[in-house]
Amino acid sequence: MSRSFIFSSESVGEGHPDKVCDTISDAVLDACLTIDTKSRVACETFAKSNIVVVGGEITIPKIGQKPIGDVINIDKVIRDAVRGIGYVNDDDIFHADRIFINNYLTTQSPDIAQGVDAKKAEGKKHAEQGAGDQGIMFGYACDETPELMPAPIMFAHRLGRELTRIRKAGKLAKWLRPDAKSQVSVEYVDGRPTRIVNVVISTQHAADVKHAAIEKFCIEQVIRKVLPKNMLTKQTEFLINPTGKFVVGGPQGDSGLTGRKIIVDTYGGMGRHGGGAFSGKDPSKVDRSAAYMGRWVAKNVVAAGLASKCEVQFAYAIGHPLPVSVHIDTFGTGKISDEKILAAVLKVFSFKPADIVKQLNLLRPIYSKSTNYGHFGKIDDADLTWEGTTKATALKKAAK
Repeated sequence: MSRSFIFSSESVGEGHPDKVCDTISDAVLDACLTIDTKSRVACETFAKSNIVVVGGEITIPKIGQKPIGDVINIDKVIRDAVRGIGYVNDDDIFHADRIFINNYLTTQSPDIAQGVDAKKAEGKKHAEQGAGDQGIMFGYACDETPELMPAPIMFAHRLGRELTRIRKAGKLAKWLRPDAKSQVSVEYVDGRPTRIVNVVISTQHAADVKHAAIEKFCIEQVIRKVLPKNMLTKQTEFLINPTGKFVVGGPQGDSGLTGRKIIVDTYGGMGRHGGGAFSGKDPSKVDRSAAYMGRWVAKNVVAAGLASKCEVQFAYAIGHPLPVSVHIDTFGTGKISDEKILAAVLKVFSFKPADIVKQLNLLRPIYSKSTNYGHFGKIDDADLTWEGTTKATALKKAAK
């Protein structure tokens, strides 16, 4: 008997208030890594109305005791990030040139630094770089799309990216504004995506455009252009700006906070999540780097043909260099046992935090590229090394 179910995933645009904050946090991180690749950064952002608040801990070894403001104009970094999103319209309350910025960034606690740094310290049992915090991380991959990602989240991201591309081109729909959300529901039969049941798009717009025009544009110029034609049926339901009006958006309409879109950032709920956010954190924080590592491992398992789905989970203790556990689950799709796949994974990959950074070449200002439309599935950008599948051949060999 075939089994069917419907699974939904959402994405949000760059102008969504939470994504505004993620974008600012990652812009600050990249600015620090541009000065010194060994920077330690944990930058959180809050936005509401015309106010942006940044806080957290930053240490840039290269500048010594100099104030961060002597080498990085944080206000400019923030305004440039907001300008890049597109909050520059005359009627924007949240406007790149008019926001008020409150900066509460301090240096990293030496107690944390001694656990993470690769040196011996009192109470530390080794001299290796340790994890920046305790926690659990997950990585996931499946063969539903060319990106080896779940179909619902990739379809939702496609809609958001296309809305942004059209808006920033400034020709086809000048009424588009930065805040937007998308959602796609997909029917699965016997574990495979078969059709799109419904599509939801909510996009901020100028006050003088009619709902009928927005609806027609989103269906014809966005949905039908980027979603698979064979999965859109006569029964597919389109819900476009279902409240009827979306003029007030972004931080003017709702508060934003770094790290509140962790399911959008990962697998749309299809793969599990350890709970740690990514944006604003340098790669010594395993919340980010180990989640990228998990994606890399899982993707290479699927690319190697060892399974059609793979989830990897591992956990760390703060200051400790080795994970305290590593687990593989292929949900019954493995060509060999999960135990054998795990043994192959442990032969090919190192899960030590310092090795993760080295294997994925993470000490670079690349993180603003990861912020929007998912940290995973961007196969066209070589800087996002965790999307590579160069270890698939080695995994096949190790699995034998």
